[in-house]
Amino acid sequence: MSTPLSDVYRKFRLHYYRDVFHRIKEREQTLSTVEIYCVEIIHWLDGPTINEFANYIDISSPNATYKVNSLIQKGYVEKIQSTTDKREFILKCTDKYYKYWNLNEKYLEIVEERVKNCLSPEEYEAFNGTLRKISDSLMPEVEQPVK
Repeated sequence: MSTPLSDVYRKFRLHYYRDVFHRIKEREQTLSTVEIYCVEIIHWLDGPTINEFANYIDISSPNATYKVNSLIQKGYVEKIQSTTDKREFILKCTDKYYKYWNLNEKYLEIVEERVKNCLSPEEYEAFNGTLRKISDSLMPEVEQPVK
C-alpha cells in the first residue's frame, strides 16, 4: 500500500535515477553505478575518514580504500590530511563531482520552492517541523558518524 511519504520518496529516487542515466548518456562514462553511490555517500557524510566511510556502508577498510582510490584517480574525491591527527585523512568531493554529479540538489530546490508557493507560511512551517521530527527522531539508522 502506498503512502504519501513513500510516493514522495519514490518520485525523488526515480527523478534521481533518470538524471544519473541522462548524465551518463551525455558524457563518457567515467564512474560505475557503485562509484556514483560511493561518492554520493562521501558527499552526504560531509568529510568522513576512510574508516568512517567503510563503517557506514559496512565494508572492509581495504575495500573502502580501493573504492576511494579509484574515485581519487578519476578526480571526484580528494584526501585531505586531518589537522588534529596527521595519520588520518578526510575525504572531500572535488569540484568535478559537484559540477557533474550533484544532480538532486537543483530538483530539490525546485520542489521546495513549489511547496513554499503552494502552502501558507504557517503550513510551510508546520510541514518543515514535521520533516525535522522525521529526520531528527524517526530515522536513527541513517545518522551520520559522530566526529
